[in-house]
Amino acid sequence: MWGWRIPFLISIVMVGVGLWIRLGILETPVFQKVIEEERIERVPVLEVLKRQPKQVALTALLRLPEQAPGYIFGAFILGASRDFLLIGVLASAVLGFHWVTVAGHRSDRIGRKRMYIIGCVFVAVFGFVYFAMLDTKVPALIFIAVALSGLPIMTMYGPEAALIAESFSPRLRYSGSSLGYQLASIIAGGPSPFIATALFAAFASSLPIALYILGCAVIGIVATALLTDYTNRDISEEYDKIHPARAAAN
Repeated sequence: MWGWRIPFLISIVMVGVGLWIRLGILETPVFQKVIEEERIERVPVLEVLKRQPKQVALTALLRLPEQAPGYIFGAFILGASRDFLLIGVLASAVLGFHWVTVAGHRSDRIGRKRMYIIGCVFVAVFGFVYFAMLDTKVPALIFIAVALSGLPIMTMYGPEAALIAESFSPRLRYSGSSLGYQLASIIAGGPSPFIATALFAAFASSLPIALYILGCAVIGIVATALLTDYTNRDISEEYDKIHPARAAAN
């Protein structure tokens, strides 16, 4: 019963690798300019809530279709053995690892917002397909459903970081991104398995869970549509054009 701890202990190596990579990366030109102009905010969390509350709320809401289904697909699977699910989840991780790079690359070509909305539509449809395949009780179909479950999530995850970060002014970007990102874990990721369990217990059907995922996708689409897409644009200059008063205040 202690074997599962070994990968966690070995991951200390990855912490060291991540730290080495981060220390070797230079600051972005946009943030370097903020430093040179001495425009670093002393209390950035309060400042971003004061100046950009809309962006904080929208970036939290746009993550609903990425967070909620992600936790449900990975945790809410009934009637299968542990080893069977482990292989399915590993297959999902491998496919997702490769697909997230494709989604991120495509977002550079067609735009962050468009790629993210494609992911929202993908997960909205896949929720119904996923539970329909699970309900067949056919092992092969269950395996395929689990293995493919990471693809709609990674379709959103690929452009997500850039989409969120680019929504905030340079000097408030880190705090704004962190607030929006982590708020989604509170309102979507954490509660979603409990919501799915409650829906299944109340209706004895997986359909309400798929409808819940659909609702999250609709919210994500609306939230994403209300953000500005800065794909392949000079973020600082574009932001100053859209918010001249705030740029002057900065």
